[in-house]
Amino acid sequence: MRKYKLTEETAVVFDGAVVSRIRALIDFGNVKVGDLGGFIETEDNLCHSGNAWVYGNSLVYGCARVSGDAKVSGNAVLFGNARVLDNAEVFGAARVYEDALVRYHAQVCDNARVYGTAEVAGTAMISGDAEISGSAWVWDDVRVSGNALVCAAWVYDNAKLFGNAVVCEEAEVFNAAEVSGDAVVSGYAKVYGNAYVSGDARVHGGASIYGHARVFGEATVCGKAKVCGNARVYDNAVVRDNTEVSDNVRVFGTAVVGGDLKVEGDTKLSS
Repeated sequence: MRKYKLTEETAVVFDGAVVSRIRALIDFGNVKVGDLGGFIETEDNLCHSGNAWVYGNSLVYGCARVSGDAKVSGNAVLFGNARVLDNAEVFGAARVYEDALVRYHAQVCDNARVYGTAEVAGTAMISGDAEISGSAWVWDDVRVSGNALVCAAWVYDNAKLFGNAVVCEEAEVFNAAEVSGDAVVSGYAKVYGNAYVSGDARVHGGASIYGHARVFGEATVCGKAKVCGNARVYDNAVVRDNTEVSDNVRVFGTAVVGGDLKVEGDTKLSS
């Protein structure tokens, strides 16, 4: 059964596609017969089954598709081969495009962008001016906000990214970890547990930050280094190679710690 039709109200979007406003033909979900919806290019853009709907002035065109019980509303735009399905929502001025997928109960809102082959799922929320791109996977109860960027990386569980944080190059952030400020986590690095990486810190090259560890300031952790426990690495300090910093250790100032060292206890290293 067809649940909507295309009306004669049309618009031309920025790349020349002609879209038509839709009107409901039956009652379903919170939509009543006769209700006007948003704009689609063809009926391939919005499934006739389920409670999926395009609201307000939102646009769905190209090969993009909305299905299941998904909702697209506000001034949101879907195009390319984007998919929004299940109970997912895209609203505000959000954009989902290229081959991106938003599913389950995920939400993309405000001015957020999801593109490439990225997948946002679970109950994840992408808000602010955040971007999810490349082959990124963002799922579970993750929150990505501000100007944060996830590109070709994995963020899951209850992790949070905000500020201008960047997670890229197959890095992983998970459990209840947070990355914020202008911090960058890249190159197969992992941040997990209750760890925080913030400020202008850099974590890369397979390094791991976990437990209740904190890396901040302009600190760098790289190589196969591990920072864990309640350890702190900050200022312009560098922890590299196969070094393991744990317990209540503090590495700060311009200290450089490398090799195969294990630094533990209440040690303080600076220079």
